[in-house]
Amino acid sequence: MKRAILLLATLLAPLPVTAQTPAQAPPKTDPAQGIVSAADPRAVAAGVEILREGGSSIDAAIATMLALNVVEPYNSGIGGGSFLLHSNGTPDSTTSFDGRETAPDAATGKWFYADDGTPMSHAEAVPGGRSVGVPGDLRMWAKAHEAYGKLPWAKLFEPAIRLARGGFVVTPRLYRAFQIGGDHIEPEAKKIFTDANGDWLPVGTWLQNPAQADLLQKIAEHGADYFYVGPVAQRIVAKVDNAARNPSKMTTGDLASYQAKQRDTVCEGYRGYTLCSMGPPSSGGITVLMILKQLERFDLSAMGADSATAWHLFAESQRLAFADRNRYIADSDYVHVPIKGMLDPHYLAKRSKLISPDSTLGSYEPGKPAGAPKRITAPQSEVPGTSHIATADKWGDVTSVTSTIEGYWGSGLAIDGTFLNNELTDFDIVPEKDGYLVANRVEGGKRPRSSMSPTIVYGPDGKVRMVVGAAGGPTIIGQVAKAIMGVIDFHMSAQQAIATGLIYAPAAGGVAESGTQFEAMMPALQKLGEQLKLAPLGVKANAIERVDGHWVGAADPRSEGVAMTEDGVATRIVRADTPTNRPAE
Repeated sequence: MKRAILLLATLLAPLPVTAQTPAQAPPKTDPAQGIVSAADPRAVAAGVEILREGGSSIDAAIATMLALNVVEPYNSGIGGGSFLLHSNGTPDSTTSFDGRETAPDAATGKWFYADDGTPMSHAEAVPGGRSVGVPGDLRMWAKAHEAYGKLPWAKLFEPAIRLARGGFVVTPRLYRAFQIGGDHIEPEAKKIFTDANGDWLPVGTWLQNPAQADLLQKIAEHGADYFYVGPVAQRIVAKVDNAARNPSKMTTGDLASYQAKQRDTVCEGYRGYTLCSMGPPSSGGITVLMILKQLERFDLSAMGADSATAWHLFAESQRLAFADRNRYIADSDYVHVPIKGMLDPHYLAKRSKLISPDSTLGSYEPGKPAGAPKRITAPQSEVPGTSHIATADKWGDVTSVTSTIEGYWGSGLAIDGTFLNNELTDFDIVPEKDGYLVANRVEGGKRPRSSMSPTIVYGPDGKVRMVVGAAGGPTIIGQVAKAIMGVIDFHMSAQQAIATGLIYAPAAGGVAESGTQFEAMMPALQKLGEQLKLAPLGVKANAIERVDGHWVGAADPRSEGVAMTEDGVATRIVRADTPTNRPAE
């Protein structure tokens, strides 16, 4: 557990941050101006460029994602998948798109078993071909663009193609990704990022990826199907099936038949606000809503953000929600997920009564919501390799999308300078437990469970108040719940809420983020029975919010992210290089 926490922190947090980010007056912008928040300023610039050309929030999100694929290739891209929420500005207009990767049809419950019949460890399963799911990004983006795009498809690719062909500067975060996650990159792909001596390109180096530029150009010209049918699909199949490690059994038919899906969103009220997020195969939206609904009976606002009791309650609610999440949520096309029962007010009130403001429960068993099947799951490791994008356009439409290739550099395999995911390791490797089939087991065509939680928050007036999401494996759920709690309960700006430290508590114990308000709060938390460890947490969130009729951006000060309005007004991100919050190298 400790090793996983340190890995998350090292990968996701090249720049530390103090918990208390100074308050700032929202920059005054034209209310009709759109906005983009993402994890890299060059990607944000791509999205803003599209907004200025008359693009919609979907158009801007696509351009931003494509640019992230170029400058942040270790986190997301067309070799992976996404979950997307879109809204015309009201809760009733909220819709979601599922671009999650799928397992090849040949996959079985023992997909990640070694030749000797024993299950692989997560680390053993990641590198090579078998962890690669059929990528979903491009077909999802094409589906969303057909519904809500305004500019031509090819136009959205122009900024990313310029970056890949013309070049960009290696940043500290990219260099850190080389050092930490680069060992499992295949030799051919590694050449893109190394010099003549085989050393990683240092910070400040100008990097070009012409093969990726050519691939993006072809997809721009011919559409998403260029990636799924024909020579590109054949090369993907050859790459994963002939991988030196863990060869797969993917076919060109697996790619050709992939379908992105438009899904129902999960929406619930919270203190007069309406929160909408992603349903299965994401576990994130349901779990975020459960955490907050279980807290609704407590007056968190009166307690305040400096209250140890408030954060103790937040930790306890996470533990109960994660217990249900781990047991019941998987791909709802393959297993029954009792969404209605899990979000039923009476059920959540019953679960909430287990939470005491004075002590920890100690043991956290899943409940029995209405419609719960007699199936169980075992918690599966998720690792960071994700980015979140939040956009709004001048017509008032908003988009919240979280995109991933799973671990850093995904499977380590690349096609035309673009990395392929290792998303199938989000499945539970062992298909049975205690005589029951595991809900999140590997099955052909199935989508692995995810923690990605793109969310739209509507105010009591029914209008968009905030668009938020995060990266960081299962910490995503806590990050998004914390951000919403910070804005609604603690009356913070979105920027302050994102910058505030996180408690991540998916089970008994957990982690309080070091270098934040929890350094001073630990004695009080311990008196409440909390056995939290102070440690760095790898977190990376992005958001936009509506304040006094104007858009204001927020980006995690632990990252290189920024937010910028269409007219060039950027959110000031406050960083502090404090030794107490520097993650272990």
